[in-house]
Amino acid sequence: MTVLLISGIFPLLLSFYPPLKFYGGSNKKALSLSILLIILIFGAWDVFATWRGHWSFDPSGVWPVRITNLPVEEVLFFVVIPFCCLFTWEVLKYISGSVKR
Repeated sequence: MTVLLISGIFPLLLSFYPPLKFYGGSNKKALSLSILLIILIFGAWDVFATWRGHWSFDPSGVWPVRITNLPVEEVLFFVVIPFCCLFTWEVLKYISGSVKR
């Protein structure tokens, strides 16, 4: 959980930087759709693989809270990391001037 917090806190805070307009216009819809697709595709894969016994999660390393058969940290991973990737992409476009804001 600590790694997720460290990974996500700075992009989340910086995403409100007004000139970047990260949450403006179609970005909200694209961001939501992208994260939803990641959760559905990779989350379904994780649920299946865990159910089949292909891998498991060490109970001493995760919280006992589960969503289906996945630890909450695993589900949050599918939200935080795609958010960070998309935010980084938008920042690079902003810095390079390839998008007029």
